[in-house]
Amino acid sequence: MSKIDELIAKLCPDGVEYKELKQISDVGTGNRNGNEGIEGGNYPLYVRSKFIKSIDSYDFDEEAIIIPGEGGIGDIFHYVNGKYALHQRAYRISLKAENILTRFVYFYMMSNFKKFIYKVAVNATVSSIRKPMIEKFPIPIPPLPVQEEIVRILDKFTALEAELEAELEARTRQYEYYRNQLLSFEGKDVEWKALGDIGEFIRGKRFVRTDMIESGFPCIHYGEMYTYYNVFAKESKSFISEELAKKLRVANKGDVVIVAAGETIEDIGKATAWLGDSDVVIHDACFTFKSSLNPKFVAYFSRTKLFHDQIKRHISSGKISAINAKGLEKAKIPVPSLEEQKRIVTILDKFDALVNDISTGLPAEIQARRQQYEYYRGKLLTFEPVAVAQ
Repeated sequence: MSKIDELIAKLCPDGVEYKELKQISDVGTGNRNGNEGIEGGNYPLYVRSKFIKSIDSYDFDEEAIIIPGEGGIGDIFHYVNGKYALHQRAYRISLKAENILTRFVYFYMMSNFKKFIYKVAVNATVSSIRKPMIEKFPIPIPPLPVQEEIVRILDKFTALEAELEAELEARTRQYEYYRNQLLSFEGKDVEWKALGDIGEFIRGKRFVRTDMIESGFPCIHYGEMYTYYNVFAKESKSFISEELAKKLRVANKGDVVIVAAGETIEDIGKATAWLGDSDVVIHDACFTFKSSLNPKFVAYFSRTKLFHDQIKRHISSGKISAINAKGLEKAKIPVPSLEEQKRIVTILDKFDALVNDISTGLPAEIQARRQQYEYYRGKLLTFEPVAVAQ
């Protein structure tokens, strides 16, 4: 029998009580927007993504759990203990009960919140959540020694995963350095041309997440360009109906899809080469770029500092940051021979696989560790409720 089993047998043999979040916590939002972040700020600014910005002022000083109100619902959780600022559409959950650990609730929500919220939501896609929905989430309250032991075990898993991720981050920085070096062509006689002079930008047409279905005509939503797509893709994550697809615009095989709007300026302009046999519908916050260049060569270049430094002056900032076709057309790209483009793509493909391919190397090890962690987290955080007297 494990220590957890012994503690449960001794301290709560008849099950544990469950309480709704509203009974044990304060749930609220922040008042910041996504563009208030600065580089090198003194405090974290939590927005609606896994990316944490920084800022020079704070709104809260507490131990809390942060979740987004839109985007990444059930997938993004932050634990904070100290001073921080918060986006106006992100939620803070601050525990007020003395007999429950915030970090225990954090782990429990990571394991169980998504399936709960998808069950109580009006539609299956869950594009946004409201405070009353969060407040109804039931939390088990085992004795503190049980909570402490579970947190100790899961923190150990988290630390092991963090070590692997730190090593992967170091490799990623090395990969980015070589990518920038290869694509700068410093000291080489290579002509640089404006994208607008060598290709055509075609903006997609609007569709919404509720249009997306499990199967049908392939489509790319602009939000997926940040969270799902890498340098190239042969299959889409999402689909829309064939009827709707006829009214929209598509990228063809060999085109490059470029994201043109989002909360973070850093992500705008990232491109994915579409190499699928079928056409793919493009969201109106994306452009299709058609040219005679190797599409993967263009996509790799879009992820360099050289490219981003050129386009950021043309990005408009507000509640949403965006760039138009004219801004993208002005960016210059090196145009070596097609043979040289292919050679560079082959080199970068090997680097990219090392840091992004979940079937090999560190990404595969991290994936295996994460699956093991999620399995044990689910086991540890399953409790029999106290029997209700009839």
